[in-house]
Amino acid sequence: MNLLQTPKMVFSFHEGWDEIIRIHPSVTRLFAWVVLPLSLLPPAMIYYAGGHHGDVFAPGVSPAQWHTAAGIFFVAQLLTVPAMAWLIHLIVTKTYSVTASYHECFTLAAIAPIPLWLSSLALFVPSLLINMVIGILALFGSTGLIYHGVYALFHMREDLQALQMATVIAGAGLFAWLVLVQIVLMH
Repeated sequence: MNLLQTPKMVFSFHEGWDEIIRIHPSVTRLFAWVVLPLSLLPPAMIYYAGGHHGDVFAPGVSPAQWHTAAGIFFVAQLLTVPAMAWLIHLIVTKTYSVTASYHECFTLAAIAPIPLWLSSLALFVPSLLINMVIGILALFGSTGLIYHGVYALFHMREDLQALQMATVIAGAGLFAWLVLVQIVLMH
């Protein structure tokens, strides 16, 4: 998978998606080459931001607390992706009666958070406003990936059904993302 195609995948049913379907990377490969390295970014950035300008984001929180939160966040992310894949599989197969494998659902769960992982690089900038704007843009990017990924990976032919499924999946993903952010804020 070429991560440079991710921006195109946000807006297209075929750009990048056709290649992923053709290559059909295994769950292990997706986890090792996409999930693991990209999920290291947010904890590394939390660690950095907490040690350098943590008071901008949470006044009074010590660098040690930021560092603990970074470690917990890393583990939580690694657990969230397979859990989201399971939830996507449940939503798609039970609620919408669409034939989809766990592999296809894991592929979507591994690709959808890429903008969120990359948005953590904004933590280099000690500005809450800039980080919020970039975070919101990343959420839109993830939603675009979910919609186009549902259509492509589950071989949908109806835009409306793909949009309905993507909305439910994005809602579940947003909830998971908010839980992860809460984990950081609690520690």
